Amino acid sequence: MPVAVVVILLVIGSIIFHFASPWWFTPLASNWGTIDDTINITFWVTGAVFIIVNLFLAYAVIRFRHKKDSKPAKYEPENKKLEIWLTVVTAIGVAAMLGPGLYVWNDFVHVPEEAWEVDVVGEQWRWSYRLPGEDGLLGTSDTRRVGPENHFGVNPNDPNGQDDLMVTSNVLHIPIDKPVKLLLRSKDVLHDFAVAQFRVKMDLVPGLVSYLWFTPTKVGSYEVLCEELCGLAHFTMRGRVVVDTQEDFDIWQAQQMTFAESQQIPAADPMIGSALYGVCATCHGSEGEGNLALNSPKLGGQPEWYITRQLHNFKEGYRGAHKDDLFGAQMAPMAAILTDDAAIRNVSAYIGTMSQTPTDQSITGDIARGQDMYMTCGACHGESGQGNYATNSPRLSGQEDWYMKRQLMNFKNGIRGAHPGDLYGPQMASMSRMLRTEDDINDIIAYINTLPNQQDNQIAAMTQGDH
Repeated sequence: MPVAVVVILLVIGSIIFHFASPWWFTPLASNWGTIDDTINITFWVTGAVFIIVNLFLAYAVIRFRHKKDSKPAKYEPENKKLEIWLTVVTAIGVAAMLGPGLYVWNDFVHVPEEAWEVDVVGEQWRWSYRLPGEDGLLGTSDTRRVGPENHFGVNPNDPNGQDDLMVTSNVLHIPIDKPVKLLLRSKDVLHDFAVAQFRVKMDLVPGLVSYLWFTPTKVGSYEVLCEELCGLAHFTMRGRVVVDTQEDFDIWQAQQMTFAESQQIPAADPMIGSALYGVCATCHGSEGEGNLALNSPKLGGQPEWYITRQLHNFKEGYRGAHKDDLFGAQMAPMAAILTDDAAIRNVSAYIGTMSQTPTDQSITGDIARGQDMYMTCGACHGESGQGNYATNSPRLSGQEDWYMKRQLMNFKNGIRGAHPGDLYGPQMASMSRMLRTEDDINDIIAYINTLPNQQDNQIAAMTQGDH
C-alpha cells in the first residue's frame, strides 16, 4: 500500500509541477508557433501515458496485493485481445506525436521564394554575418580567401559580391515581418545557431552550407547561442539578433561597409606609422620594449591585427573607460590622437615590424599546476602561447608577467571586457573566472613564463577549416 500511495503522489506532484513550473517557453517572436504546438502535443501524449501507466501500476499494487486467501497468479503468455489494443493505442500515440512534426518539418525545409538570404559564419567563438547589397544577391565565397582583409573569403571577381555588406560585430539586424533564410557556414568545427524566441536552430557543419528560415514578428533584441559543444570556450559563443522596424533597419543597413569598400582601404604604411609612433615611444619605448615604471606593456612581438583592435577599443571607449581602469584611462586619450582608421592602421603596421625583446619575469608559482590550467588558455592562445588569428587571441609568450596578471584581474573583476562594443573581451572575461584565487593566476603566469618565444602563424591560422 505505501508503494501505491507514493506512485499516486508522484503523478499528482508531476501534474502540479507541470502547470506551476516557472520554466516554460520564452515568448514567441517568429512565425513558428507550430513548433510550440508539436511540443505541446508531445507533452500531452507522453503525459497521458505517464499518468495512465503509473495509476495502473498503483491500481495493480492495491488490487493484487498479497492476502492470506489470495489465489496464485495465473501464467498467461499470450493475450491477443490485449496485444491488439496495446498495438493500436501505441500506434495512435506515436502517430499523434510524429505526424504534426513531419508536417512542420516539411514547412521548415521549404523556404518561401521571397525569403531574404543572409550568410552566417560561425567560428571559435563568435558569429559574423554577410548581407546582400542592393542587387539582393550574395557573392560566392571560398575559405582559401579568408584573411584580415577578407573575413568572409568573398570572391573579388564575383560582381554579385561587391555590394555585399560585411557585419563582424556579433550583432545582426533584420527587418520585422520579412522571411529570412540564414545560410549557415562554419570555419572550423561543428557549431549550432539557435535563437529560443524564434524556435529555430540548426547545426553548422564545416565544408557544408546548412540553412534555416523564419519570419520575425516582434521588434526586440534576442540572444544567439551556440548549442553545439564547439570547444572549451563554447559557452562564450553568444551574439544577438535585433529585429527592427523597416525604417530602423534601413538606417542600420546604410551604415554597414560593403565588400568593395573594404577592399579599397589603402594598405597600411609603416613609414608613416613610424612618425606617429613618436608619441607612443614616450611610454612604450622606441622599440616597443615596454616600461614597468610607466605601467606600459611591451608592444614588440604582438601581431598588427591585435594592436589595431586595441587602439580602436581605446579610441571608441570600449576599453579604458571603466572607473577602476586607472592605467587604461591614461591610454584612452593617447589613442584619440590617432585621428582616423588610416592612422591606426599605419602605427599598428609599424609596431608589427618590431621584434620582441627579452623581458625579466618576476612572478613565481607552481609551474606544474599552471600547466594543467593553461590547457584551457591554449585552446585559443596556442599550445606555446604563440597567439592565433583564427580565435582572435593575442600572443602570450614573452609578454611581461606583471601586465598579464593585471589584465587577468581586470577581466575577472569586470573592469575589462564588460563593454558591449568589445567583441572579444566578454569571452576572455568568462574564461578568467576559472582562476578563483590569486595563486591560480600566479601559477598560470609562471607557466606562461616558461613558454618559448614564437611569433603567431597568422596565415596558417586564417586558413584552418572550411567556409
